[in-house]
Amino acid sequence: MDFKRLKQRLLSEPAIIGALILASGGVWAFCEIADEVLEGDSHEIDKRLVLAMRNADDLTDPIGPKWFEEMMRDFTALGGVAVVTMAGVTGVVFLWVLDRRQQALLLLAAVVGGFLLSFGMKAAFDRPRPDLTPHGSYVYTRSFPSGHAMAATCIYLSLGAILAELVRPRPLKVFLVVGAILLTVAVGISRVYLGVHWPTDVLAGWAAGGAWALGCWSVARLLHQGKIVIETDEPPEAAPHG
Repeated sequence: MDFKRLKQRLLSEPAIIGALILASGGVWAFCEIADEVLEGDSHEIDKRLVLAMRNADDLTDPIGPKWFEEMMRDFTALGGVAVVTMAGVTGVVFLWVLDRRQQALLLLAAVVGGFLLSFGMKAAFDRPRPDLTPHGSYVYTRSFPSGHAMAATCIYLSLGAILAELVRPRPLKVFLVVGAILLTVAVGISRVYLGVHWPTDVLAGWAAGGAWALGCWSVARLLHQGKIVIETDEPPEAAPHG
């Protein structure tokens, strides 16, 4: 690959430059949150926010009616390993069947890379789960960053962004991206509501996952415009005219 030519093409794409700046901001935000967590400066605000979602007279009872609590469990399941893996694999197969093999490989890399980043950072930070309230969902890994929030952000946002590059109507592009964002927000909030994560865990997961997804979107845009090519058995697509 001619990296000098790729650099020139990147500079001609202000949207990609903006995305990479935002991705850098996400990395910076993650580092700042991690620093606060490691120094213990975030504990008090974390504690207050977790307790704010509980009945003050009974910490075993989340605020809101039972149907709302069940809805939060539904949302949290959307960030589970099985569900996001199924969504990612379905997206990869869908793109492959459409003969979008470059995008399919990119999405596969986003899925695998997102999981590896999440599990690797959990092991590195080794933060205990909140112990202020009973957990409303079974947990078996460490707390920082939130794996559900990060996986949902990595995979749903990457999938939404890659699909948005393949459709023409702008309202449909907006629908795909906004829908993915709302989904990841719901997953993250549900983790704090169920008492299985500190709020900073979720913020860190969103920041890291968002940076990863923005990077994947940048590559997807270049792939769609034929400005870079991932080696597959298919011939490279011609760059669009106009």
